[in-house]
Amino acid sequence: MGCSNCSTCEVSEKRGSANSTVFDWLYQIDAPKSDNSNLVEVQFKRDRKDFYINTDNIDLNSGDWVAVQGDKSGHDIGKVTMKGELVALQIKRKNRDVEKDPIKKLYRIASENDLQKWKDAVANEDEILVKAKRIIEDHKLEMKLTDVEFQGDNSKATFYYTAEKRVDFRELIREYSRNFGVRVEMRQIGVRQEAAKIGGIGSCGRELCCSTWMTDFPSVSTNAARYQQLSINPQKISGQCGRLKCCLNFELDGYTEALKGFPSTKVQLKSKKGSAKFVKLDVFKGVLFYFNPDTPGDFLELTIDNVNKIIALNKKGEIPASFESFIVEVEQKEVTFEDAMGQDNIGRFDKKKAKPKRQDRRNKFKKNRAKARNKKKSSESK
Repeated sequence: MGCSNCSTCEVSEKRGSANSTVFDWLYQIDAPKSDNSNLVEVQFKRDRKDFYINTDNIDLNSGDWVAVQGDKSGHDIGKVTMKGELVALQIKRKNRDVEKDPIKKLYRIASENDLQKWKDAVANEDEILVKAKRIIEDHKLEMKLTDVEFQGDNSKATFYYTAEKRVDFRELIREYSRNFGVRVEMRQIGVRQEAAKIGGIGSCGRELCCSTWMTDFPSVSTNAARYQQLSINPQKISGQCGRLKCCLNFELDGYTEALKGFPSTKVQLKSKKGSAKFVKLDVFKGVLFYFNPDTPGDFLELTIDNVNKIIALNKKGEIPASFESFIVEVEQKEVTFEDAMGQDNIGRFDKKKAKPKRQDRRNKFKKNRAKARNKKKSSESK
């Protein structure tokens, strides 16, 4: 069952089920048959995914809506995101112990009745989430309810919450079951998962990575900011979840690789005029900045090669008279304002002088003609 012109796509966008951390670039190519050919990855609401086994060898394609075995009982509805060998690699990457946590079964391609029941359940999620929050306030529990997700057959609801301490919600579950008429599961999540479920716009101006394509949240340390020469300012390097931004890890490997060619910043450079201490470095220019012992208010801008030369001389016991011979002056290129059309005049947008009016042109013409007549008369009189 492929995608059709129905409201299913609208529901999937609302639930965020089209997101995936891995894209199967070979989905149009038939893979060779193997023991893993019947493995399928199915994605549900936003960042929730699970693996299933296609025991009946149903012909599936990426994007198909399927009915799969639910948690403990019933069935759930999700979208196929991957199948075959890549699913086996994902299971291995996530360290899934299939003996302790067996892979559940894929029942069938979702029918119209399955999809309608699932869409009816999804339509009530927002309203039930508001009611559930009010019940928590009445019970005065120290927990924050983040999201609710209904199973595809509308027989079970999973409530996601965050809490700093252990919460006794046994009475809360009973009241939820009485009010909503479904089996209830309370699942505690972290602040990163909370941000992924709520969503939002990051400081970069784009939608949060955790709510669009990321489903794994690797640990981020302050060393990632230090390697990239970023200021350790919590307000700038923290995301909406209050933790360090996940994007600090995106370019970390490139910075660590580039920093291998830089000398140790703990070494002080010695000259007869004094020692120079390290201040900062520019990874892209390959330049290091040191305090200038001659003029304390200025910085020494030295290339990597020159810093290595000074360190090598100091190790031999040779101390240069000054650092002036090691400073390389960078030629300042003249900045030109050119665009693709070759318009290099930045004053081209200024208002042009107004053309003289017709009457002014006539007066000017009469004056010039009068001057010419007077000149002619004077020449004839002579």
